[in-house]
Amino acid sequence: MAEQDSPAASPPNNESFLPQSTVLIVDDNPQNVELLQAFLESLPINIATASDGLEALRKIEQQPPDLILLDIMMPHMSGFQVCKRIKGDAKTKDIQVLMVTALNELGDIERATECGTDDFVSKPVNKFELLTRVKSLLRVRHLKTELERALTYLHEIEQDEEVL
Repeated sequence: MAEQDSPAASPPNNESFLPQSTVLIVDDNPQNVELLQAFLESLPINIATASDGLEALRKIEQQPPDLILLDIMMPHMSGFQVCKRIKGDAKTKDIQVLMVTALNELGDIERATECGTDDFVSKPVNKFELLTRVKSLLRVRHLKTELERALTYLHEIEQDEEVL
C-alpha cells in the first residue's frame, strides 16, 4: 500500500492518481456483485452495493457515488429506468453511469444511450476492460468537478471586480 501514501508522486496513468471515489454496484445477482467487487479491489475506491434499482436510488439520495455500475435486467425497476431517473435529476445527473449487461443487441445499446448512460460493458465482463472504463469514467467525473469549482471561482472573481 506504499503507493497510495504519496499519490502526488504517482504518474497520471497509475490507479493511485484517482481521487478518493465511491462506486455503487447495482445488480440483483449476488455472484455478479462479488465478481465486480473482486475486479475493482485493486483500485483505491470505496464500494457500495444495491440489489435492485429502488435500493440504488435510496443509496444515491443518501450518499451520491461518483460512479454507478448498473445492471439492466433487475426486478422492480430496470437499469434503464434507474439511469433515466439519475440523469433526469439535477442533483444526480453528473454521476457517471456504466451499464453492465448481458444485452448486446443494437436496440439495447441505443436504449441505454437514450437513458443517458455514460458507457456500457457487456457480460461476461472482461476485468481489463472494466478497470479501464471505470478509471476513465472516474477521471471524467473528477475533472468535471474541478472544472465546476474553477468556473465558480472565476465567476466570484468577476463579481468582486464589478463591485470595485
